[in-house]
Amino acid sequence: MTGPQPPALRMGIVGVGFMGRQHVELIEASSRAELCAVADPAATDTAFGCPAYRDAGDMLRAESLDAVIIANPSGLHVDTAIQCLEAGVAVLLEKPVAVDYAESLRLVQAVARLDARLLVGHHRRHHPAVAEARSALERGVIGDVVAVSGLWSARKEDAYFTEIPWHRERGGGVMLINLVHDLDLLRHLLGEVAEVQAMVSSHARNLDVEDTVSINLRFESGAIGGFLASDAGVSPWGWDQSTNDTPAFPFVPDGTAYQLVGTRGALSVPNLATYAYDPSVSPDWHSPLSRTYLPVPAGGAFPAQLEHFTDVARGTAQPLVSAEDASRTLALVEAAALAARSGETVDVAKFRAEELDPR
Repeated sequence: MTGPQPPALRMGIVGVGFMGRQHVELIEASSRAELCAVADPAATDTAFGCPAYRDAGDMLRAESLDAVIIANPSGLHVDTAIQCLEAGVAVLLEKPVAVDYAESLRLVQAVARLDARLLVGHHRRHHPAVAEARSALERGVIGDVVAVSGLWSARKEDAYFTEIPWHRERGGGVMLINLVHDLDLLRHLLGEVAEVQAMVSSHARNLDVEDTVSINLRFESGAIGGFLASDAGVSPWGWDQSTNDTPAFPFVPDGTAYQLVGTRGALSVPNLATYAYDPSVSPDWHSPLSRTYLPVPAGGAFPAQLEHFTDVARGTAQPLVSAEDASRTLALVEAAALAARSGETVDVAKFRAEELDPR
């Protein structure tokens, strides 16, 4: 028998663009959170049914909040998060955690200094299929992972760049907006990356930010892999098309974003198809190959993330994605960008160390 439920958390949102509006809908559908304020220069009280403020500072001074979701432009993430943490509220910070690794370390240090509660919004980690895939890998369902391949590609509309200026500026390209999610999930599933190589292109739109990137990865485990991401090319392949997480994207049933190859089998994610040779015969490349599907509970990543955030805000759970964890994903993205500029293989651990002590 359960006791009385605690009152809904009083939440505010900073930034009510595309992602901010998604968070509005999620909070409205939750019994554990209540939207009490938004902060955005373009927002009005009538738009969201709660007080609207020009910035986070005004909102924090006027409202008694338990938690804040930050979904403003990437370049403002760290300063806004620290401002909220210093006000004593819990924070869900949309990815990327910062526009570069060095900047993200300011937030890591602030979280430690304040003993703060902060969750970074790499929402895919919360998807039930990801939890099952990680469990399957830990159980050795496909043996030792030797390789991984992944793809995300979708053509963003021209207005995405013409109407939102920061999408054309540093931090607004496909690497920090989209690839960062995929690299975070690959780290979550396969562990840290030791080395990265990369090539980028901006030829599809001729903007200052990249529209297409191809990377090669060597994981500390010894597995190797590659990933291709583009926001300029049409495709059915990628996380957004393979799940119902965001209704704005077309859903491709049984679609895949990642293919993991192991010594005993293979696994595709997020559809969780597993492939293996017939165990009754000597397993080699001429053996019959079967396909089965791992069971996965129903549900999406965003509602699960909000549920987890309410627990983090109440102090009953540790964040699945901490500032320090997210900073390592950001370091990997930045190392890939360096690899693309230099044409050389970048040692990721060495890159992080040099950013900590540039001497």
